[in-house]
Parts: sequence; C-alpha cells; structure tokens
Amino acid sequence: MSSYIGHSKSSRAKEIERLMHMGKKRSKLHMQLKVSVWEWTVAFAKLLKTFLDIFGSLILLILLSPVFLITAILIYITDPGPIFYVAHRVGLNGAYFGFIKFRSMYVNADKMKDQLLEQNESGDGVIFKMKNDPRVTRIGRFIRRFSIDELPQLINVLKGDMSLVGPRPPLPREVMEYTLEDRKRLHVKPGITCLWQIKGRSDIPFHQQVQLDMEYIRSQASRMIS
Repeated sequence: MSSYIGHSKSSRAKEIERLMHMGKKRSKLHMQLKVSVWEWTVAFAKLLKTFLDIFGSLILLILLSPVFLITAILIYITDPGPIFYVAHRVGLNGAYFGFIKFRSMYVNADKMKDQLLEQNESGDGVIFKMKNDPRVTRIGRFIRRFSIDELPQLINVLKGDMSLVGPRPPLPREVMEYTLEDRKRLHVKPGITCLWQIKGRSDIPFHQQVQLDMEYIRSQASRMIS
C-alpha cells in the first residue's frame, strides 16, 4: 500500500513538472511571437512612412513645378548666380548629405557670416539667427516668409536623405556643440517640417527646439510599439 502511494506521489510530481515545463515553453513561444509581431509592426511602419515620403514628395514636385520655375527666374534676376544653395547637413545617425534650398542670400553669404557671428541673436549660441540679416536678397525675404525656399528639399526626400516630417537637419558646427541629449535628434531621419517650426520657427530657443523634436521622436516610437 505504501509503495502504491509513493508511486502515485511520484507520478503526480512528474505530471506537475511536465505541466510546468509545457507552461514555460508556451510562455517562451508567446514572448517570441510578441517580439516577432512588434518587429514586423515597426518594419511595416517604416516601410509605410518611406512610401508616403516618396509618393508625397513626387506628387508635390509635379504640382509645384510652376512655382519652382518662377522662383528660379526671380532669384537669378535679383542676384545672378546659382539658383539652388546646397549645404552639408547632418542626417540620420550622423551621416552628411547635400541639403538643397532655393538660394535666398547673396552669393558670398558664407564669407559674410563669419563677420556677423558677434551679432547672433540666438540666446543659446548654437544656431545663428539674425532678424535683419544683410545677406538675404529681396526675393530671398519673400520666399523665406512663405517657406518657398524650403521646397527643393522635396528632392532630398525623394533621394531618401530626409522625410516630410521630422527634426530639422542641423549644420555640422551645430552638432559639435550638441550635448548627449541633443544628439538623440540624429536617431531619426530629418524632415522638411517639425513641431517647433509649426509652433514658432526659429523664434523658439534652441533647447526648446530639442525638447519639441524629442517629443516627436517619442511619439513616433510609442505609435510603433502600440
């Protein structure tokens, strides 16, 4: 009788152990499935965003082609020289790319900037801001006011250097003054428009620009996870 009871207890223990093992195995498979679904969701979200960027920029380039032509003519008439201004900017993960804008300044604007650094009106000192910048041409003031100078960045979006929405791409000299927190802006693809541009453009201090960019990055991450 005692041997039977002992055998029964042994069988019960083995059954409990087997069930626990199956539970752990199912839990592991469930976790792997959740991770796989999350990875596929993130990949799909990135693919969808890339598709919208390419499709959207292509459509806008076609629709705005008359604006491109008229702006190019006015720029050349005002100050003969290159129609576009291409500058090195820092993009995703610190990679450099050619940032394209309609030229809104005189041809020798870069040389003039070094002489105007002491008149920088940006309180943070990281970005350069000057309300009545003497380097800006007459047509340049107009196209800046209506953000027409930013339209060629649709080409950057089409090339994959930028996105339609995202943190604005910084200059290399600005990145050199970044803190570790500021550098988190480089973890996503830069965009044509962002939160701080909508809320106040360059009138917003640099540290607040960083905060708004980080809000956008966190919101994008939370959408992908959910």
